[in-house]
Amino acid sequence: MNTNGEHGTNDDSGGFVNTPHSDSTNGPEDQAANGAHNSDVNGSDATGNVVPFRPNIPRQGRNKGADVNGPDPSGSDSGDTSATSAVSYEVELDDSQETSTGPVPVDVPASSGERRPIIPPSLQPQNLGTTVKRTAGRWAYNAGFHAVRSPWYGLKMVAFSVRGLVRLIKLQLTWWWVHHHFQLLQNAANANDAKEWAKTLILIKSTRLWRGIVLTAELVAVAVGIPVAWHTVPHPYLWTAAGVAAFGLAHYGRPIGHNILGTAVVAPRFRKLNSDIVLRAYYAAGLGRADRPDQEVRFGTSMSRDARNTGSQVVIDLPYGKGWSDVLAAKEKIASGLDVHVNQVFLTPDKTSSRRHLLFVADRDPLAVSVGRTDMLDCKPRNIWHPIRFGKDERGRLVTLALMWVSVLVGAQPRKGKTFAARLLALYAALDPWVLLVIVDGKNSPDWSKFRLVAHRIVFGTHPNPNDDDPIGHLLNVLDEILAHIDRVNEQLAKLPVTLCPEGKLTEQLARDPRFPDLRVMVLVMEEFQVYFETEDQAVNKEIAAKLSRIQAVGPSAGVIILSSSQKPSGVGAGDVGRLFNRYRDNHAVRFALRCGNRLVSEAVLGGDAYAEGFDASSLPVGDEYRGVGYLYGMSDHTPTVRTFLADHGDAEKILKAARAHRERHNTLTGMAAGEDIARQVRDVLADVADAMAGETGLQWPTLAARLAERMPEHYADVTADALSAQLRALGVPSVDVKRDGQVLKGAKTVAVTAAINRRRINGE
Repeated sequence: MNTNGEHGTNDDSGGFVNTPHSDSTNGPEDQAANGAHNSDVNGSDATGNVVPFRPNIPRQGRNKGADVNGPDPSGSDSGDTSATSAVSYEVELDDSQETSTGPVPVDVPASSGERRPIIPPSLQPQNLGTTVKRTAGRWAYNAGFHAVRSPWYGLKMVAFSVRGLVRLIKLQLTWWWVHHHFQLLQNAANANDAKEWAKTLILIKSTRLWRGIVLTAELVAVAVGIPVAWHTVPHPYLWTAAGVAAFGLAHYGRPIGHNILGTAVVAPRFRKLNSDIVLRAYYAAGLGRADRPDQEVRFGTSMSRDARNTGSQVVIDLPYGKGWSDVLAAKEKIASGLDVHVNQVFLTPDKTSSRRHLLFVADRDPLAVSVGRTDMLDCKPRNIWHPIRFGKDERGRLVTLALMWVSVLVGAQPRKGKTFAARLLALYAALDPWVLLVIVDGKNSPDWSKFRLVAHRIVFGTHPNPNDDDPIGHLLNVLDEILAHIDRVNEQLAKLPVTLCPEGKLTEQLARDPRFPDLRVMVLVMEEFQVYFETEDQAVNKEIAAKLSRIQAVGPSAGVIILSSSQKPSGVGAGDVGRLFNRYRDNHAVRFALRCGNRLVSEAVLGGDAYAEGFDASSLPVGDEYRGVGYLYGMSDHTPTVRTFLADHGDAEKILKAARAHRERHNTLTGMAAGEDIARQVRDVLADVADAMAGETGLQWPTLAARLAERMPEHYADVTADALSAQLRALGVPSVDVKRDGQVLKGAKTVAVTAAINRRRINGE
């Protein structure tokens, strides 16, 4: 404890800073008594003023053009950390010597010639009401928070005031006694200087006498002044002065780390960045060398806060010879150098140079922050021709997804949010009363059961179950119906006059025109679509694969949108089935990959080019807070990391009930939602083959398949020779050699087909 009426605290840089708590009461002789002690602890300058001790800590080297925050106007390397701010924490994460003292812009620097609004957007007429409402709400919340806790605040203030009074009395007694007098006398004794010892003793006694007089006068003033003030000063002023004195004593007496008032809103803690920290990170990651001018890392812009005040950003220019692939490979090392989690570091390439990119460092992990529930809970109608509000990216910006003319693939590990993401898109389609919705749920889960309220067609599972007695048969019929829908749309568009269909394409007006019910947009949802490529019947696998591939190829131009999801997007099927599966998977224009098991699965969902661009869904973070987080690839040149809006099972039911009401109001409820059963057109393969073989003793499988496709394309357009052979062999028709045009190939005999028909008739099948 010093003796000049001050108490000491350590500043952030390790230096000892004296902070006065009261006016100095030292007399002239006090300077001699205290000077030696102050010189030992803090040092002094030539004028005798106390100079706070600061360790000589060298700053990191940097290139001349790297200090984007500007030099310290005072020429000092250490910033002033004495100023306090109203935050909910006491200790900064960074040392003060690493914090630049230069000004840092808080907004993205404006482009040259760009004019900023004179009136801030929050105060403009269209936003003023919301601003006032939010501000008043914040004030009301703070007032209520502290009002409820006011009794506790009163008790704390009394306790802290008593403690402060005790500390003040103790401090004054210590000041009167000259507590370090023994050290002064001991120094003189050690020097064997009796004269100096006697002089010091006299000086100490005189100092105590002078200080004792001061304290006695203070005590008399308090003892006399309080009763006089009580009888002469109006009580409101007296209580006000007492309150101020009590608050001052409470503030002085509060324990370290304690406040009288609590914190209503917790302010976030985040790492403060400056040029030195960024350079340290890049040099530690091996992306440059500070000691070589041609290998220095430089800055393309000044350090700034992003527009939403969620993090810091700066444009980085790497040394010549370094590029985008280098910085991608070093992302984790950059995060380590910045002393933040890798999830907080985001890199964006710059189109002007391969060695230039934007570094954005979020204050906290943005992917772990929920973006809330979907706005579709307002249950208002939507328009499939307009983009859906899908989620928010890592910068808090809204991410939209346009569904028209594209197909979307969603892939992920189980329980990472895949079904929720796909269902979110389907719910948007359901809220458009002019959309025909077809749901095919390969895993037969409750996630899609409520879509019965609006679905034109719905299929559950791969085997007969309580929800669907013949899912494979129903699926084949649904695919045939979609193909027929595509043909009808193209035929009708070709017949429409130019005034209605200027470019021969489906338009929003035509799709919503009651005069053309066949021109409605159709959305096909394939949940866990891979299971339909792996059924027990290889012929059925080929047929389903061929039909889906054809729908994907010709459907978008006719307004058929495919939403596919899978947890196993690779290694499915073999031969033609595997080839068709890969073609179907790879032809999705837009891909959304949530957390995947490994890089190969991520490439299967996003495509091979995505990994080369730095997007690997297997590197996405793991945890419940990261469900619904994924890469949206192919929607635009930018690939955002999206946190999808949430619509749980209860939300989905609420939205679907509203969607059904919209369809009933527009009289657009069709199919199973309108009570219509799937009218499956049973295909009698034996009868069809017998009809195609009329007048022939036998036909080879390729010829028979081609003849069936020509005569009955609605059923056999995609049938292959192998699939037809498998079906007939299952019905008891053997595959034998058939000679035609001098060539012997496998096929079927007419007598065998007729025998199979008779056998079925006799057995009553």
